[in-house]
Amino acid sequence: MRITAAVVPGEGQPLEMRELELDDPRPGEVRVRLRASGICHTDAIVRDQWYDVPLPAVLGHEGAGVVEAVGDGVTTVAVGDHVVMSFASCGTCRLCLTGHPAYCATFYELNFGGRRTDGSTAFTGGDGEAVSSHFFGQSSFATHANVYERCLVTVPASAPLELLAPLGCGIQTGAGAVLNRLDPPAGSSVVVFGAGAVGLAAVLAAVVADATTIVAVDVVGSRLALARELGATHTVDPREEDAVERIREITGGGADFALDTTGVPTVFRQLSDCLGVLGQGAMVGATTPGTEGTVDIGTTLLSGQTLHMVIEGDSVPQSFIPRLIDLYEQGRFPFDRLVRTYDFDAINDGFADSESGEVLKPVVVFAD
Repeated sequence: MRITAAVVPGEGQPLEMRELELDDPRPGEVRVRLRASGICHTDAIVRDQWYDVPLPAVLGHEGAGVVEAVGDGVTTVAVGDHVVMSFASCGTCRLCLTGHPAYCATFYELNFGGRRTDGSTAFTGGDGEAVSSHFFGQSSFATHANVYERCLVTVPASAPLELLAPLGCGIQTGAGAVLNRLDPPAGSSVVVFGAGAVGLAAVLAAVVADATTIVAVDVVGSRLALARELGATHTVDPREEDAVERIREITGGGADFALDTTGVPTVFRQLSDCLGVLGQGAMVGATTPGTEGTVDIGTTLLSGQTLHMVIEGDSVPQSFIPRLIDLYEQGRFPFDRLVRTYDFDAINDGFADSESGEVLKPVVVFAD
């Protein structure tokens, strides 16, 4: 079928609206008509080829829409279901079977390969050129996409898909790193480095976890102000004071838990240095392969601290995303405060506004 997609034509280039041919859903796939898709930092760094997804490509990995057709063997969704789309996993490896699909043995191939496992792509250009598909199992910057069944999370038909779309990656990542991996007990201190969409989702999660000291660290005053509105008890601007010294002062000697959403080596070092005895830190910020961060092992050996590397919030999307929706409906997880919507044909504006810091979580909305 003929569809419209926003295509990355080459490294670092703006996305182009193109008419493409979408093939029929294969076994285990579902054709979804997109209603909305979040724009994530990972889309930008793949556009810029930090990760080597074959170009031209249709990116997008925070999709939400309505099921239009199902391939052979699909049992968990039906035509007409409203769905949020998350990352792809095989479902059969040891880590998938033990509740950690974000660490699937074939995660990179399924999410960044740009092709099905048989080498085919779902999209073809007018000149017959193959266009990479199945980015994170979905490629949601298109009016329609063929999506792996395991990417899908069914949601109520009454739910606003333009709001739920970013739960598939960015919001899930920040909230899941706190609730799934760090799992702070009530009364803990939690520090979040970076108050973008992922970081503020982590702040909201720390509130849900009943942390009593929640510190947001950023260099943008408006983001720190919003962090306070969302539940941060303290904010730190590293341009104005020593972040580690201030965090240790706030937490009475060192934080129980800390999260780095930036991927910046100097911030990773601050995360380690700010932790108290038996503190736990987590890194979720994507950066270029080969980037190194340092830890003062001579000092931190005595602290017993633990550092985690976390993908997709270590979430099982089919259970964690409904949990976040329930918390939102209870008024306990107001992630809608982070979202701004754009028409699909203004997708490059969404990318630009995200990169400038003007917008926390841009979401493109498709015309009915």
